[in-house]
Formats: sequence, structure tokens, C-alpha cells
Amino acid sequence: QLSRDCSHPWQKMAGNSTYCVDWPDNEGHCDVIRVVKLSSASVSVAGCLFVIFIIVLFKKYHFFSQRLVLWLSVAALLDSIGYVIARPHYVKTDACVLEAFWMMYFDWAVLLWVCCITFNLFWNVVKHRRTNNLEKVYHFVSWGVALIIACIPFSNGIVYGPAGLWCWIESGENAVRFGIWYIPLFALSFIMLILYCYIVIVINRRARSWEGTGTSNPEQERAMVQLKRDVKQLRLYPLVYMAASFFPLVDRIQIAARSHKNGSPIFILTLLLALSAPLQGALNALVYGFDKETLSKLTWTHIKSAMMQLGRHSVVKDYPLETSGLVKRSEADDHSDDSEPGLLDTH
Repeated sequence: QLSRDCSHPWQKMAGNSTYCVDWPDNEGHCDVIRVVKLSSASVSVAGCLFVIFIIVLFKKYHFFSQRLVLWLSVAALLDSIGYVIARPHYVKTDACVLEAFWMMYFDWAVLLWVCCITFNLFWNVVKHRRTNNLEKVYHFVSWGVALIIACIPFSNGIVYGPAGLWCWIESGENAVRFGIWYIPLFALSFIMLILYCYIVIVINRRARSWEGTGTSNPEQERAMVQLKRDVKQLRLYPLVYMAASFFPLVDRIQIAARSHKNGSPIFILTLLLALSAPLQGALNALVYGFDKETLSKLTWTHIKSAMMQLGRHSVVKDYPLETSGLVKRSEADDHSDDSEPGLLDTH
């Protein structure tokens, strides 16, 4: 994803037995970075598996919002696996190009699933629309658009290659790096934060309006409590993505600043890159796992009961949001499953 730009010295010393090119006088630095990268990626794999396990075990996938989180976790899992198997390459090979493509594709898939979750909540709350019929569109955007973007580096020759801790976009291709990753990443993250702020304002305004007119009812109150909890949890996903991308961006800036100078990269920044870039899955698991409703189910009694129910068919029922006044049913939703009331259910 966001890698160090040290492929030039590696290429010059490809036939040298010294593997720690950036710090030839302190090969322990490379050992530390490699262990930190592998550990961070492994924790992310475990975090993604945890979220997927909880959603499947407790059959949360019956709810549309939870299916979106499930697919986000699948994308993050595949992204984390890429970091686990990634290693420094000295020259451009087919394996290196494949690794770089894998990283770019699933980095974008994760980002786009976060965008879809944000848009879904915005459409529910601000536009008062159900979005169950958009699930296929979200899949196309998250997997299809990510594939198109990941193929861009092939358009003018292959610019994937050795890029430091793993293969990504080669050094010297700063325009490509910024054009298809850095600028879109922080632009989309900023837009998502603005949308979440607006969503919070709309929810608070609507709650005050109901309290002032005395027109609220128990169903509206339950839906509003659930909605506030959804927003509180889901708004953390873009923050998590920006946090995981901050130090890689700082490292990229220092690399650009020293591109025409000799000397080793700043060790602490490279270490923070190795720690934070693969950490997306673990941070997502923390956001998901510290939800009060999820924590309440993480007991042996609940888990044992859920495992016994796995092979049984159950009917999921919930409050119809149309009657609560929070979400309007469109014509396209008239034949949709009433057990999937949009992004307001996280049971």
C-alpha cells in the first residue's frame, strides 16, 4: 500500500549478500521492521476473522447493515493476508507485480466498502430511503471500481514493482501514487467525515423536533436510539482508515524529500509504516467488538447457544422503520424482505 521508496539501492545491490540495504551497519533494524509488519498484519487477520465469526455465528447477516460490515471484513481480511505474505523484492518479477496488484486492489476494496457504508447511512437518515435494493450496486462499486483502479498502473507500461517493505507502485512514479491512492484516499475520508457530521446534526435536530411537538412514539424512540448507536459506531470507520494511513503518508513525504539525497530513511517512520499500514483489519475489529450489543453476546452461554442454532432456520423480525417515520419505503422496496430494515439494525 503506502511503502518506502528504497527500491533503487536494492536494485543496485541485488547481487550483494547484505539484505538490509537501507541500514547496512545495523541489520537489526530490518529484523525489527519485518517482525513488526508481520505481527501487525497477523493481528489484522485475526481481527477480521473475529468480526466474520461473530456475524456468522449470531446470524447478524440477516440485517443489511451487518452484511455491509461482513463484506468490509472480507475485503480487509484479504488485504491483511497480502501484508502477511508480502516481502521485499530486489527486482521486478511476476510475483512482485502480482503482489503489488493484490495490495492495490484490496486496499481500494476496503476503502470503497467504508464509503458504501457511509453513503448507506446517509441515504437512510437524510434522504429517508431504504437501501436494501442497492446491495448489488455496492458490490459492483467496491469490487468492480477497485479492479478498474488497480488496473490503471498497467495502462502505460507496468509501474508495479519493488517499493520497499512490499511491492506496490515503483519509485519515481509519484504522480501515479498520488493520483490513484493518496489524494483519493484522504479526499474520500474527509468527505465521509463531513457526511457523518451532517448525519449527527440531522438526527439531533429530528430528536429535538419530536420532543418539542410531543409526536414521538415508542417505535420512533426505539428507532432513534438504534440510529444514534449505528452512527456512533459506523462513523469510526473512516477515522480508522485515516489513522492507519497517516504514518504511511508521512513516510512517503520524507521519502520524496530525500529522493535526490544519499543516506538511510528515518527508521522510526519506517517502523510506524510497518506497524500502521497493515493494521486496518485489527482496528475495524476494535470498532466492531467494542459495540455494547456485541460485547454482551461474547459470553460462553451466548456463544454455545448460537452454535447450537447455526444449523436451524430462524425468522428474523424487527420494527418496521416505515411506520416509525425514519425511513420511507420506495416502490423498488415494495417486494423486499421486511426482515431487513436498512442500516438501522445491528442486533
